[in-house]
Amino acid sequence: MTGEKNIRADIENFGRFSFSRSGGPGGQNVNKVNTNVLLTMRIEDFDSVDNGGKARIREKLSGRINSEDVLYLQMSNERSQLRNRQLAVDRMTELVLSAMKRNPVRRKTRPTKASQKRRLDDKRRRSDKKKNRRINEFE
Repeated sequence: MTGEKNIRADIENFGRFSFSRSGGPGGQNVNKVNTNVLLTMRIEDFDSVDNGGKARIREKLSGRINSEDVLYLQMSNERSQLRNRQLAVDRMTELVLSAMKRNPVRRKTRPTKASQKRRLDDKRRRSDKKKNRRINEFE
């Protein structure tokens, strides 16, 4: 499995950062300083990820990947450009690691006799309750 340090190094080495003015709280700082960070990175530039991992990233993060196979992330939580840059790297590392995790294969199991009996008893009780609500037209 690819380590967090390797992925973080790939992002810091091959990721492209662009900065712009961000909205929200911050007073004049927002109007003067480019604190909004847009981090973009081509999926192929993840050297520490194998092809299967890249395929899982493409599948699970498809909403964050554009037509040129570039993963992007925007961060404008903090008033500092440096802090937003660090948060963007942290967040992209988390996204990539979570996307690369393989889901365990689910094995089908049969319901137990007791659970089947509980389900049928519950259905019977619910049916009786609804039957008792009806008005009998023949009486």
